[in-house]
Amino acid sequence: MAQTEHPSPTAGATRLSGIPASPGVAVGPVARMADPPALPAERPEPGDPGTEASTARGALEKVADLLDAQAAQLTGEAAAVLGALALMARDPELGRRVEERAGAGEPAAWAVHSACGAYQELMLAAGGYLAERAADLADIRDRATALLLGLPMPGLPDPGVAHVLVADDLAPADTVRLDPEQVLGIVTRLGGPTSHTVILARALGIPAVVGCSGAETLRDGVPVALDGDAGTVEPEPDAETADRMLRRTERRRALLAESTGPGRTEDGVPVALLLNAGEGDPKEAGAHDSEGVGLLRTEFLFLDRADPPTVAAQTDTYTRLFEEFSGRTVTVRTLDAGSDKPLAFVETGHEDNPALGVRGFRTSRVHPGLLTDQLAAIAAASRETGARVRVMAPMVSTPDEASDFVALAREAGIREAGVMIEVPGAALLADRLMSRVDFVSIGTNDLAQYTMAADRTLGTLPDLLDPWQPALLALVGAVGAAGERSGRPVGVCGEAAADPLLALVLVGLGATSLSMSAPALPAVRHALARHSQGECRRLAELATAASSAERAREAVRSAAHPETVD
Repeated sequence: MAQTEHPSPTAGATRLSGIPASPGVAVGPVARMADPPALPAERPEPGDPGTEASTARGALEKVADLLDAQAAQLTGEAAAVLGALALMARDPELGRRVEERAGAGEPAAWAVHSACGAYQELMLAAGGYLAERAADLADIRDRATALLLGLPMPGLPDPGVAHVLVADDLAPADTVRLDPEQVLGIVTRLGGPTSHTVILARALGIPAVVGCSGAETLRDGVPVALDGDAGTVEPEPDAETADRMLRRTERRRALLAESTGPGRTEDGVPVALLLNAGEGDPKEAGAHDSEGVGLLRTEFLFLDRADPPTVAAQTDTYTRLFEEFSGRTVTVRTLDAGSDKPLAFVETGHEDNPALGVRGFRTSRVHPGLLTDQLAAIAAASRETGARVRVMAPMVSTPDEASDFVALAREAGIREAGVMIEVPGAALLADRLMSRVDFVSIGTNDLAQYTMAADRTLGTLPDLLDPWQPALLALVGAVGAAGERSGRPVGVCGEAAADPLLALVLVGLGATSLSMSAPALPAVRHALARHSQGECRRLAELATAASSAERAREAVRSAAHPETVD
């Protein structure tokens, strides 16, 4: 199949700008993701509808088998992502839609393409978790279409050399297989700061720039210099620029190798550095140089199940993880699911905008047993281990909701209970809320989407979801100030905490702990050790006084210690 022609940048081409997504720099040749398989311009005459339907469903089953085979070679979250994709390819509703299209006279490849497209539209309209899964469905469509048309299967390029990967966006089945030894950096035309690509790139320690206008002009083999801290991509850099960035990479590696131990500012103020964790190997999580877990996502125990997990099954899973963090803190987020993360065993009714509906703690209004069983399991596991276990509820909006959750946690026997600050209403009433809880943790990803009225799954508004937005930082500051007045700890567990520069600002705004993926820990620890608490506060003032996210970032970059950004 002929590839789409992309405009070619010339020597000395203008530097491209996007959203800094994962810190670090990379210099190397471009390797572009192949364009997805396209249907031929002329549609052939369909065969027997029953045969076409059987062929189409067979392709979907083959895709599921291939995904299962890939998952079997992986572990943890990567295996879980591919397993979930395989389940989606086998979704009976998708199969029914494909059969309908074939029955209406469409050839197998066309039936798959149109059925997936219509199903995608429904998922995007639903918003939230379902909208995020729409991209997964596009990947399944492309793989099945390739099989039916005898075209190359979509996937990562393999140029035979270390490279900078360039794509419109990356599908989950591709992102989980990125090799940091081969992929020096990532540039995508689409995507925002909370996208799947960003989260995985940070987890792997791969520098990345997303939402990069002009990424479509980058040709295969053209050398580029990518700066994941500044959000820039320079095509065909001169020798001096390339050498400077490579030296910066080596210097950064040397500095970070020396960064170990608890988080501290230069003047000794403790800032706990914690892990964001979920499904995966508990021993691997416990082996990281962290002070504990600041966000244990528990959805993996509930999603893609026909029935809720038993208290005993939950207790066993929690116990195995808590044991690996004996003597350290583990903060468990209770089930963050509902209509935007649908559970087969939970009926919440139709909602036009699930992102604003029954999700998180609100699910307990209609299914209280899910929460009380989970709290009972967490309490039982806590008693069996030496970890300091805390619980927090997501999507709490009012002080009264906070009180209700704390009462449930206390009744279950859990000593420390807090809430997530993800809703502007909770941030605005932070002083009143603080008196009801033991701690709070700010989820910057959701707080950004609700503050800026921009769906975090919508790739066309990435600038509004930039965690450097001054409006978002102002709300973080309001919560931080309330924490200081009340003496309550304030954590940050959104992706913002993984940015070393932004981490300084968050501490300046009152954060007492930061939770992130493991590869981000050394850089954040190093940045804090080079700045006093007073300097962090001055950087926070610069960021919140700026008129835009870009200007906030640049003001802090200019004022921070050079080693933080070099």
